[in-house]
Amino acid sequence: MEMQTQLLSGNFELSIKNVNNKIVGDEAMQNKYNLENLVISKPEELIFGTAPHPVECGHGLVIGGGQVYPEINFTLPSMTIEEKTWKEVRKQYTTIIEEVCQRAVTLESSGIVVEFELLPPMTINPEWGAEITQILRNTLDDFYEKEGLRSALRVTPVDVRDSERPPRMRSGKFWEKTYQSFEKCAEAGADMLSIESTGGKEVHDEALVHGDLAGLIFALGSLGVRDMGFLWSNIVEISARHDVIPAGDTACGFANTAMVLAEKKMIPRVLAAVDRVASVARTLQGHLEGALGPTKDCAYEGPYIKALTGVPISMEGRTSACAHLSTIGNVAGACCDMWSNESVQNVRLLSANAPVVSLEQLIYDCRLYNTAIAEGKNYSNNYRRLLIESDIHRDPQAYVLDPEVVIKISQKLINCDTPLAMTFKAVKETINIIEKAYQDKELELNKGDVRWLGLLKNQLGNIPKDESSLLERIQSSPLGDKFLPQEYGI
Repeated sequence: MEMQTQLLSGNFELSIKNVNNKIVGDEAMQNKYNLENLVISKPEELIFGTAPHPVECGHGLVIGGGQVYPEINFTLPSMTIEEKTWKEVRKQYTTIIEEVCQRAVTLESSGIVVEFELLPPMTINPEWGAEITQILRNTLDDFYEKEGLRSALRVTPVDVRDSERPPRMRSGKFWEKTYQSFEKCAEAGADMLSIESTGGKEVHDEALVHGDLAGLIFALGSLGVRDMGFLWSNIVEISARHDVIPAGDTACGFANTAMVLAEKKMIPRVLAAVDRVASVARTLQGHLEGALGPTKDCAYEGPYIKALTGVPISMEGRTSACAHLSTIGNVAGACCDMWSNESVQNVRLLSANAPVVSLEQLIYDCRLYNTAIAEGKNYSNNYRRLLIESDIHRDPQAYVLDPEVVIKISQKLINCDTPLAMTFKAVKETINIIEKAYQDKELELNKGDVRWLGLLKNQLGNIPKDESSLLERIQSSPLGDKFLPQEYGI
């Protein structure tokens, strides 16, 4: 079985590999990116609701085809997941999906996307994740047939390979369980497959808390990219066999960890901003393997992926405050194609259960997006401008999501020959752009952030640019004990 290759721009192709002759990550790593042009080269064209390469899925939803759809994500209240509680787990998900769908019908939503993020026991026991997938699938189908509610189901197995340290990314029981989980969830009725993968996180976590830029670049641009190549070639293979959309990944475990630590004032915000853009090459690798979008909601690097590839993106911002706090609640929505709440526990609020409340907030936000789209370009552009301007001058993490900045940096990335070179370029350009914005009084920075900009610049100048020399440096440092080279094809 082989799906047709989709040409995006220049020599850059998104393809689903022949399942009998797949190309895995290490071979793909030897290829150049060959990005000759950005798919979206003008900032004003990086806008909500429209993507050059929309994705059709589920019950007739076209993501990126002219509307923004809500993506609701929910999880269990605090409880143990085991055999003796499994009946209650099933009941929880059954209740949530029925209540969510009913609220969508009541509010006359034009369509919804439901994301089911498996919890670790549901991936370690693949049949459990598949069982919940089937419950969600059946209810979405029922509401489509009886109420006309259009919907799509994204299923996201958790990356349990990170359960042991150093993690084994390509071998062992946790990799086998992850693979089986994708297989069974695809069989059970997923429309899209995603994951928040963690390859390189064991190095990234340690480097992040020490402000070690060499470690961050190595974790993202070498280990992370290698793992994405291996992992997504397998996800794409499974998707092709089951006629499912291989959607996308996220640097959540990397840059979102940095964002949360910055919010708690444990690391500088400029470091978190640099880390965000440094994650682009890593997430892009999934699309080079055949991921078609929409990207994961917690991939705040999504605007860069949209500019580089033209795939639709899901984003989260102010409506994800139920899951984490941030300073980028509005600008994150400036070019979204789906608008998400990140995740919310099924707990009772004054009005209703929390997933229902979250969905209502998402639907009203999407109504506003779609009304602006319907009113014409001037309205869309003005609304987009307000989303951007309300955030970008207060935090470097918001500033690097400004479409003007996204296009400016992405233009510098397209001619890079390797993922590692792209990661170095992303770091360099981000530091320079933040520094200039501060000097031009376009961006507020505290004294600590200003000092850290200088420290990051100095570090960058002393990091070896080729992978073998960088590997040698990392292996001779305390980070060398954190990962198993053979699990990354090294």
